[in-house]
Amino acid sequence: MSWQLASLALLGAALAVGFGWYERQRPSARVVALVATLAALAALGRVAFAALPNVKPTTDIVLISGFALGGAPGFAVGALAALASNFFFGQGPWTPWEMLAWGGVGLAGAGLARLPGQRTGRVALAVACGVAGLAYGAVMDFADWVNYSDHTAGWYAARAGTSLPFNLAHAIGNVLFFLAFGPALLRALQRFRTRLEVTWRPAPSTTAVAAVLVLAVGVSGLGAGTGEARAPGGVGYLLGAQNADGGFGADAGGSSSQLYTGWAALGLAAAGHNPLDVRRGGHSILDYIRSSRFADAGELERTILVLGAAGTSPRSFAGRDLVAALLRHRRGDGSFDHQVNTTAFAVLALRAAGTRPSVAAVRGATGWLAAQQNRDGGFNFAGRGGPSGIDDTSAPVQGLAAAGRRRSRAVRRAVAFLAARQNGDGGFPLNPGGSSNAQSTAWAVQALVAGGRDPERVRRGGRSPLGYLRSLTAPAGSIRYSRTSGQTPVWVTGQALTALARRPFPLARVPRRRAGRSVVRAHARARAARRRATRASPGGSDPQRIDRGLARGAKVVGAAAGWLLAR
Repeated sequence: MSWQLASLALLGAALAVGFGWYERQRPSARVVALVATLAALAALGRVAFAALPNVKPTTDIVLISGFALGGAPGFAVGALAALASNFFFGQGPWTPWEMLAWGGVGLAGAGLARLPGQRTGRVALAVACGVAGLAYGAVMDFADWVNYSDHTAGWYAARAGTSLPFNLAHAIGNVLFFLAFGPALLRALQRFRTRLEVTWRPAPSTTAVAAVLVLAVGVSGLGAGTGEARAPGGVGYLLGAQNADGGFGADAGGSSSQLYTGWAALGLAAAGHNPLDVRRGGHSILDYIRSSRFADAGELERTILVLGAAGTSPRSFAGRDLVAALLRHRRGDGSFDHQVNTTAFAVLALRAAGTRPSVAAVRGATGWLAAQQNRDGGFNFAGRGGPSGIDDTSAPVQGLAAAGRRRSRAVRRAVAFLAARQNGDGGFPLNPGGSSNAQSTAWAVQALVAGGRDPERVRRGGRSPLGYLRSLTAPAGSIRYSRTSGQTPVWVTGQALTALARRPFPLARVPRRRAGRSVVRAHARARAARRRATRASPGGSDPQRIDRGLARGAKVVGAAAGWLLAR
């Protein structure tokens, strides 16, 4: 067998393994569509810059895809981009090599995302794109050595020498392309993954349900006399999901991130837990946030809201004035970064920092917000004229109410828009006409409360949004994203807790507190019940009694876990 045939067989096997891995993950329709779009974008980037030898944004797009979406999608984006672009440049024996090389770039991006420690920064990722360009060139030099040479070291050295200027141009172009558009693309893909990707989880077994029922029955009688044990469901799950660095990941055991930590902190604060008191491994939530970077206005706003709930000044935190940093995002028209949601949260953050509604920054932002309202009463994140959404409307309602405009016509129209878009299950969708989900429902509840409506009285088909949220409580105590998805349970549970507590933003300072010994006894009895439950045989039970028992058990276990973790 010749070198060419042997290499072709190996390449075919490697590509089959890569695409098989991607297919075995059973990606959702949204992920498949996104992978196809990114592959087309990468191929188009290669074609568009055909006049500049080796200066293409393709490698950047592939690496960012792998970094944000994972190894299998990243591999698929790279391999498909090479195949598609060669319908323009021409197919040949080099095509499978290019597919493998760019697929490997996607895998490398996923590997970078899994590196321990702090989040990889903009400069580091730009350098990584440059290195990926050199690695891609080395692979293609090897391909030429396999397909067209006498297979001597001298031939490869000569080939590598002549291609070096082109490989350097590729690497330098990659660095410049990433600095130009990389961070924006990365944020967009990360938001997609954390918000829209569906993670399928198996339903709990009958044995597990019976065990949880025994635990709930064992502790439900402790409600009287425990005081602090009346925390809402979901608190215990969040407290147990905290990492040793003080932060939170997407789910229990996941790597900590600023995004999930911020939302978990706000949910716990709404339930009465000061972020300074929530600790694991000697580190509090604020310890983790203090060590984080604040890459954009959204992270600054979320952090200021957390600090307001903790009673900590954002004007001197981690050696920075976060309020001044946020004000640098203010634009001449009064908005913050020309986006509705960013502006709404800027108002909420400024109010949390003690800024009065009469101050120019707040007054200008609320004036700009009110002017972005659509004719139907809703809002779009990009401004007036775009399709109105539930999330995009809920944030401005809270911002306007926090700035003293609760009784304004804009707030009344927005609240009416929300109430009219409620689904028959009591919940709210991301966009009108879609399926209900916990996060959009939580946003709507906060907006209803901010606008002066009782969410328990906002019903469709006899069902309320609070009832919908309670119905999504999983056996572990988290709040599911929807009936069919348990994605990002820490984020979803944190947002749901703010709604279940009927607390719009900004949250007031949460008093520091310590629970009594009765909670310790409750926790001990809960553990004993859990041990007995593991030996119990499953039996038939009424599902409504199970739900009520789970709710009572979650309240006691959540408060007990809160006391222990605050020690």
